[in-house]
Amino acid sequence: MRKINFIQKLVKEEKITLVEKSKEISESYNIKSKNSLKAAKLLYKQELLEEATSMSYYAMYHKVNSLLYLIGIKCENHAGAIILLKELFEIDNKDISFAKAERVDKQYYTDFVITKAEVKKSIESSEGFIEKLDMFIDFLNEEKRNRYRNDLSEKYF
Repeated sequence: MRKINFIQKLVKEEKITLVEKSKEISESYNIKSKNSLKAAKLLYKQELLEEATSMSYYAMYHKVNSLLYLIGIKCENHAGAIILLKELFEIDNKDISFAKAERVDKQYYTDFVITKAEVKKSIESSEGFIEKLDMFIDFLNEEKRNRYRNDLSEKYF
C-alpha cells in the first residue's frame, strides 16, 4: 500500500508521466547503461571502489529507464523507477534496491569499509540484472507494451 501511495504521489507531482513510446530514447539509455558498466569495471581496476559502486548502480538504473521508455513512461525518481519495476512488470528489484543503497552510502558518507570483493560482486550483480532485463525486453512485443502502459494508466492516472 505504501509503495502504491508513493507512486500516486509521484504521478501527482508529475515525476512519473506517460510519454510517447520511444525506441530511440530507450536505446540512448541502453548505451548509458553499457557505458556505466564499462566505467564501473575500469574504476574497479584502478581501485576507485566507491566510484565503481556508483557506476555499477547507474548501469542498472539506466537499463530500467531503457525499459520504461519502451513502454512510454518517464520517471524522474530513482525509487519510483525501482518500485515500478516490481509493481508494474513483476520483476524482482532486490538487486537494484541493494545497489542503490550501496551507491548512496558510498557516495554521500565516509563511515564505511569497502572491499574489492564487495565491488566485484556489485559489478557481477549489475551484469546479471542487465542480462535479465535484456531478456525481458526481447520478449516485449507491441501488445505487451500496450498492456503495461494501460495497466499503469488505469491504476494511477
